[in-house]
Amino acid sequence: MTSPAERRPPRRAVEASRRTRQPTEVRRRLIVEAAVPLIAERGTKGVGVREVAAAAEVSVGTVTYHFESVQEVLSEAMVLHIERYYAALSEAAATATSGAEGLRLLIDALFTDDTDQHWRMWFDYWNAGERDESFARGQAERYEAWHGEIQSLVERGRDEGDFVCDDPADFALRFSALADGLALRRLRQAPALTVADARRHLRRFVAAELEG
Repeated sequence: MTSPAERRPPRRAVEASRRTRQPTEVRRRLIVEAAVPLIAERGTKGVGVREVAAAAEVSVGTVTYHFESVQEVLSEAMVLHIERYYAALSEAAATATSGAEGLRLLIDALFTDDTDQHWRMWFDYWNAGERDESFARGQAERYEAWHGEIQSLVERGRDEGDFVCDDPADFALRFSALADGLALRRLRQAPALTVADARRHLRRFVAAELEG
């Protein structure tokens, strides 16, 4: 008579890729998460592999094992920050009762007393794209998604009869360019630009372009 242990089917060995996949993803995420506040504090130029390793509480070798370069870490960290930022904007727009209200909520969320740090990181990311392809590629993907969000709200508002617009994609491009310019002016404060004034300029642009 065989024992219960003998009757059990033999356990199959787990493939190495499956054994290590989850820990690798978790470790990479922890490293990327640790890099986000470093970029906010020092900018991408001021963050090296040693700083990232110390913040993540891992060895330098662990960082270089999971990432080809510190630029790859910083690029993924910026994408993570930007995705979170725009996810909050998208959530606000999604709760709107109309496309027009969604665009107004988007404008309000773009400029607050707490968004200056985001814009500072965004422009640092922008400048980094001049010297590193991974940064440039990530930024292009973020712009594409952002333009799509704006375009969708305009198309919704047009379908609801609140907006008049022949080319929502073109409007999205110009709206985002104006938002970038206002954000840069706000960070430089030359001349001074308040949150209320930044919002007002964007609302006037929307009214002139879509409600005329």
